[in-house]
Amino acid sequence: MTNTMTTHDAQRRLFAAALAIGGLAFATKAPAAALAASEHKHDAAPGLKISMEEYTTPAITVVRDDGRRVSLASEIDDGRPVLLNFIFTTCPGICPVMSQVFSQFQERVGDEREKLHMVSISIDPEQDTPQRLRAYAKKFSAGRQWQHYTGTVEASVQAQRAFNAYRGDKMNHDPLTLMRSAPGKPWLRIEGFASPLVLVEQYVGLAALCESKTAQK
Repeated sequence: MTNTMTTHDAQRRLFAAALAIGGLAFATKAPAAALAASEHKHDAAPGLKISMEEYTTPAITVVRDDGRRVSLASEIDDGRPVLLNFIFTTCPGICPVMSQVFSQFQERVGDEREKLHMVSISIDPEQDTPQRLRAYAKKFSAGRQWQHYTGTVEASVQAQRAFNAYRGDKMNHDPLTLMRSAPGKPWLRIEGFASPLVLVEQYVGLAALCESKTAQK
């Protein structure tokens, strides 16, 4: 546990420094056109592992930050491209960095963000009430396209397991971002601290790949 926390804290400080100088330190090496060329090839920034994966959203009920009980599958499969991560509001290191990246991502994409659905699922649902999630979302200037979700412990664990994000204890969780262009499409899995620029480039590349495949049909 101690070693894991030390590593995560070091990663957080390193990435925070990169954000402070513009978030470019971990920029991807390939333009969006190159990303669209193959669904199996993704040029990753140093320290990132990027892959395409197939996941099935579990049939569970979660609680959205507005207090409504909703189906996670219905929320994720609402037709919009999805960016997803796992956080908890009292997280001392990884989560604030990932949430800041999401916040800067929504700024970088501008009006395009209205077409997206950004999803943050709590891995500490016993503490993360809808009210606490709303306060957390406000701290990161979450737009209306970015919702936070809580629920039961069982539902949270099921969601984590479905996306291969469950690590047993909340303090052991890894920095992870998942992205999908449309319902029924594979998920882009980004392991590690991705910068806002990396997320924008991967999002553009994924959208281009989706459009290319649609045109070929």
